[in-house]
Amino acid sequence: MIAETPPIALTIAGSDPSGGAGIQADLKTFAALGVYGASVITALTAQNTTGVSGVFAIPADFIAAQYRSVVSDLTIGAIKTGMLGDVATVEIVASLLAETRAAPIVVDPVMVATSGDVLLKPDAIDAVRHALIPRASLITPNIPEASRLLDCPQAITVDDMRAQAESLMRFGCRAVLLKGGHGHGEDVIDMLFDGKTHVPFRWSRIDTTNTHGTGCTLSAAIAAGLALGQPLAVAVADAKEFVWRALSSGSHMRVGKGNNGPIDHNFALRKL
Repeated sequence: MIAETPPIALTIAGSDPSGGAGIQADLKTFAALGVYGASVITALTAQNTTGVSGVFAIPADFIAAQYRSVVSDLTIGAIKTGMLGDVATVEIVASLLAETRAAPIVVDPVMVATSGDVLLKPDAIDAVRHALIPRASLITPNIPEASRLLDCPQAITVDDMRAQAESLMRFGCRAVLLKGGHGHGEDVIDMLFDGKTHVPFRWSRIDTTNTHGTGCTLSAAIAAGLALGQPLAVAVADAKEFVWRALSSGSHMRVGKGNNGPIDHNFALRKL
């Protein structure tokens, strides 16, 4: 039998020991979508469904050691970044990504946890703008993150989202998916802009507080699609469906004592 190499995606992010977000959510998503997952851990957190009680940043040289160990051995089909935490981490990750130019890179500019806890130090935002985003094939900010990156008021209308997606492209990425989950209305609208065309993605809003890990999961699902060879718009559409179904399935799930529980990454596996 001839050995086959599966599609491989790499996540560079923080660890969530309660399993709902971060590295753990990314690896669950990769597995659910049929992609082999590898990881580089940028931070250890002490957190659960009630919030984040501590963060330990991994030293930059050890982040580099993890990354080079993985990419020297595995054929990486796509990369996503999540929680990076501070300037030193952003800068080392940006420099490492410059060493792996072939794989598409999805940057989720994680700034604040669902619980409201800050996950990116304010002085690191400029490094995200000018060191990390130029490496990205796609960035996936939500409405508050786009506002912080652009230093402007939060988008309210679809026209605002289109304008902010265009402005975010000026930082040097190749495409923007501006997520509308923090907006209002019966539908959630995300706006994909590739420098030429705006593509809206509309899904009905699910009435649930179990939203912990949605951003991590979406960016991981997009990276999985890219590792599978999907065009960007198809990868985004499939990832949006995966997250919507995970939200729907997890809407009545009870994990932990907090107000913001995780989504259900395992819904797809139960249907096999």
